Amino acid sequence: MAIRVNPTRMELTRLKKRLKTATRGHKLLKDKRDEMVRRFMGYIRRNKELREEIEEQLGAAMGRFAIAGARMGEAAVTEALLCPAREATIELGKQNIMNVDVPTIKYTAIEGGTDLPYGFAFTSGELDGAVLDMAALLPLLIELAEVEKTCNMLADEIEKTRRRVNALEHVMIPEMLETIKYITMKLEDNERGNITRLMKVKEMMVSENQN
Repeated sequence: MAIRVNPTRMELTRLKKRLKTATRGHKLLKDKRDEMVRRFMGYIRRNKELREEIEEQLGAAMGRFAIAGARMGEAAVTEALLCPAREATIELGKQNIMNVDVPTIKYTAIEGGTDLPYGFAFTSGELDGAVLDMAALLPLLIELAEVEKTCNMLADEIEKTRRRVNALEHVMIPEMLETIKYITMKLEDNERGNITRLMKVKEMMVSENQN
């Protein structure tokens, strides 16, 4: 459907400039979308790797906790884990990916302390292994949170960019092309009409001069 405009040369020039800008914007948005999809796929692969690794290690740790609970009793396990172990800090930041500010989470373990905050006299080796497994899992869990949030934000931005690309490609640019064609045809019709009138005037003048 053509845009309703006055079929003038000034309007034709303005529309051609708009079309040029829209075409350039369409290309830039497509390039942005393609690059975001490429990076998004990288984060998706990392997300899958982290989930598989975490699920495997978490399953092993929970199995050890179950064995420790069976041997020591649930109350003894709970009591052994009451005291905090090593401290850590979390630093939140952000990085820019294709004009999308995604979060960064930096985990730093504070030196000192111990990974096993209890005595060994009344605890089992399975509890030691489970606690160490969970300590090793913490950096991976933090990275997974960062990667998943990045994936969600990139997915939202990719969808917004896709809608803009489609609007330009299937609505705005075709409408402008159709309108440019309409104005061009109108101007050509007007030009032919002017030429016809001029020829008739010339014929009339020639006829009058002959008489």
